[in-house]
Amino acid sequence: MPPTDVVTVTMNSGSGIYYAWVHCDTVGKLVVLLLFLGSIITWTIMIEKGISLYRAKKATMLFIYLFREKQYPLALMKKSEQIKSPVSKVYQNGAQELLTFYELPPEFAELYGSSKHPHQKLTTAQIETVRSSLERGVTDQVLLLEDKLGVLATAVSASPFFGLFGTVWGITMAFAALAVQGRADMSALAPGVSGALITTIVGLLVAIPSLIGYNLITVTIRRITVSMDNFVEEFMAKVKLEQYE
Repeated sequence: MPPTDVVTVTMNSGSGIYYAWVHCDTVGKLVVLLLFLGSIITWTIMIEKGISLYRAKKATMLFIYLFREKQYPLALMKKSEQIKSPVSKVYQNGAQELLTFYELPPEFAELYGSSKHPHQKLTTAQIETVRSSLERGVTDQVLLLEDKLGVLATAVSASPFFGLFGTVWGITMAFAALAVQGRADMSALAPGVSGALITTIVGLLVAIPSLIGYNLITVTIRRITVSMDNFVEEFMAKVKLEQYE
């Protein structure tokens, strides 16, 4: 049978997390509140990034599908402005370079290859300039896609340590109080230990979802990046084939 005072404390203060929170000291409560605030921030970022990456991936696949149906690389100039995606931004970089070399206004881009705007030959240096522009566009888009990922990575790595700090602090204070009271029974130790362990629980509750979200977001960004890299090669292949016509 548990001591009477332990039962009384439990009945008066509640049980579970609430009991631990009530018996958590000021430092422990500050750690829990800090972790709770971090959880709100990480969940906001994960939801925002998840929605934006889903749309970006869907729009990227659509634009690549439309690009593959066209014979000439400039045929999607108008579509690139309508379909907002990372790959369409990359496309605009390369298309702008081609328009400059062809001395062709943007509004006539889709007429390139017709009798009014026949094919023009490019030098090797110009072709490499187009490739460089496309690759620069890929780099810029990757940086945009990875925006705020550092916050998630920090939450994943730092949250368990904050929780551990709160736990070590709480246990230290619990044993210090035990020494002052001169009692070595469970009724004197349990409140302090339970209050200390709550910070570890909250730390893991922040870290685990953040880790899962970070991995899912990273995989999605990697797939979009691969799609952009492949698109650069497809774009350049059409430019080079055009030179033999």
